[in-house]
Amino acid sequence: MSNNGKTINQVQDQIIDEFSLFDDWMDKYDHLIEEGKDLQLLDENEKKQDFLIEGCQSRVWLKPDFDGEKIYFKADSDAIITKGIVALLIKVLSGRTPSEILETDLYFIEKVGLSQNLSPTRSNGLLAMVKQMKLYAMAYKAKQKG
Repeated sequence: MSNNGKTINQVQDQIIDEFSLFDDWMDKYDHLIEEGKDLQLLDENEKKQDFLIEGCQSRVWLKPDFDGEKIYFKADSDAIITKGIVALLIKVLSGRTPSEILETDLYFIEKVGLSQNLSPTRSNGLLAMVKQMKLYAMAYKAKQKG
């Protein structure tokens, strides 16, 4: 397993712990922005229409790489909060098998208060990102069986 040998839920719990250090939502937003700065960004030539996520207000690109066993995601966004959100999703889901991604309950989103504190358009964008990651996982899982 990647992600320093941590399970998906251990990574989610770590994110919840990090966010619990902040009482104020402005501080949590700052933390989200910091997360986005750690994101492995796409090269300009990787920012293709194919990787653009539908349903996000800001532009978000999500590029999967599948090595036959695990999916690794890279992403970028032109909005700093969105970049932070996608960075958290990548932290949890990148380097996992298609089955792990499909079976995961992303409870950290609720626990850190993202769903309650994001604007409706950002919440929709978050759901669109999760949906896209699961769609990639479904497609790669089908390929594995082929």
